[in-house]
Amino acid sequence: MIIIAGTIDLDPDRRDEAVAASVPLQQATRDDEPGCLAYCFAADPCVDGRLQVYELWADSKTLDAHFQHENYFNMRDALHRFGLRGADTTKYRVDATDPVYKDGVAAARFWSVEGS
Repeated sequence: MIIIAGTIDLDPDRRDEAVAASVPLQQATRDDEPGCLAYCFAADPCVDGRLQVYELWADSKTLDAHFQHENYFNMRDALHRFGLRGADTTKYRVDATDPVYKDGVAAARFWSVEGS
């Protein structure tokens, strides 16, 4: 799995408009692109003008396909229309996944690879 996480900074006066305009693009990516497990660009409640980015992709093949898909280009173009000021996004390749809670207790430990 691959996670993309980061921030996008827009004109603060247009951020909410940008989020609203991006909803159909986010939905299209979720609906139309195999391997897209999550795709969310949402307003940061603490920083004016900032979007939080969270994407989850099945593998590098599906992420590469996204980077060539019209949904990617349409989202990029939409963000530029709302005063794009900067972006800082990072991709992470995931080697293990486990639930946060086991038996009702939150832990950082990865039980599936580290044992109980």
